Amino acid sequence: MHDFKLTAEQLEFRDAIRDFVDREIKPAAIDPKRLEPFEKPLMSGFLDQLSQMGLRGLALPEDAGGAGADLLTQCVLLEEIAAGDVDLAMVLGETALLARAAHGAMNEAQRSRWLPKFEADDRFHLALLARDETAGRAWSYHQAVPEDAETIGEPEVVATRDGKGWTINGLAPFVSNAPVAGLFIVQAKIDGEPGTVTVLLGRDAKGLEVDEALPSFGDGGERARWHHGAVASVALNDCKVGADDVLAADAAHRMLQSDFAARRMLQTAAVNVGVARAAYEAAVDYAKMRWQGGRHIVEHQAIGMKLADVAIQLEAARALTLKAAWITDHPDAVGERHVSDLPWHVVARSFTAQSLHRATLESAECFGAMGVMRDMPLQKYVHDTLVLQHSVDCDLAAPLAVAEAVAGYSR
Repeated sequence: MHDFKLTAEQLEFRDAIRDFVDREIKPAAIDPKRLEPFEKPLMSGFLDQLSQMGLRGLALPEDAGGAGADLLTQCVLLEEIAAGDVDLAMVLGETALLARAAHGAMNEAQRSRWLPKFEADDRFHLALLARDETAGRAWSYHQAVPEDAETIGEPEVVATRDGKGWTINGLAPFVSNAPVAGLFIVQAKIDGEPGTVTVLLGRDAKGLEVDEALPSFGDGGERARWHHGAVASVALNDCKVGADDVLAADAAHRMLQSDFAARRMLQTAAVNVGVARAAYEAAVDYAKMRWQGGRHIVEHQAIGMKLADVAIQLEAARALTLKAAWITDHPDAVGERHVSDLPWHVVARSFTAQSLHRATLESAECFGAMGVMRDMPLQKYVHDTLVLQHSVDCDLAAPLAVAEAVAGYSR
């Protein structure tokens, strides 16, 4: 039996976030002066306020000071935040995801050292440097190498044994949350040996440098924004790591290879729903206000059909995302044959990316020529969903995972 009811706590938290987003974040996010440039600064003040509401540690266990929220709850809340600003949702989603994963991978000594720092500072976020995409490179959409990369070496992070510890060198060109991270979880290739080692590096670690001046795309010098959140390149130059900040190999493997990628994909799908919802709500408000041909344009059949189509796609995408999140929270549902054994995170992510970009375009069409103006929010929403449609976890080959499950083969 399906139950579509949220708990009283989920409703209360969702409504509190929605009220804050509608009242504070959205007006600032779509201010015409902010919409003009392609590169929009992270609204760090709102990020701090959302952190104070407990969203950084949303998925942490309650005994670690978190809310112990499941993935479904996280998706509900990330949609609300993304309806106000996609970057805030991406940063908080990444930190919440990594906080849960890192807490499970750390030993007690590591938790006692890093958790108090996380709890004490609302600006203490988490970032992941993983050496390959299968392990989860973070929310990045291009793997471009900065122009001065040759001064550091190949864009690879390598660990060399140094007595009982390690020395880390290398470059990670695009790292989500790097500009705001207080702790970096670094997976490095072991120099001269097979395998990797995963270590914890504080932002103040000697030799760790964060460069927010990402390279421009195109000949004009102006960088079209092809990422969401807070992204920067990270250089590691002879960073020393003691044995006490090395994650156990089996724990690090579980952290990055269990359901980590699935959770990230579903969080991204929820963010996508939030962005498309913002576009839809803007189109509905405009259609109810704009008067043409003796009536509000929402009453014209062409506009009414567009808005109906957008509403249908939005509801379908949300329902599929929340269903996939619930299945991820309850993997036994597959084993007990309550649901099919499809990779539901891929199903939800692929459908959401494709359908909601089209839905956002249809929302923009309700504005006519104004929909493409730089000081109007619809052009931003269209661009945001286009970025989400073409991210590294949602390329043209992504649905092949579904084909493998259906046909029973493996690439």
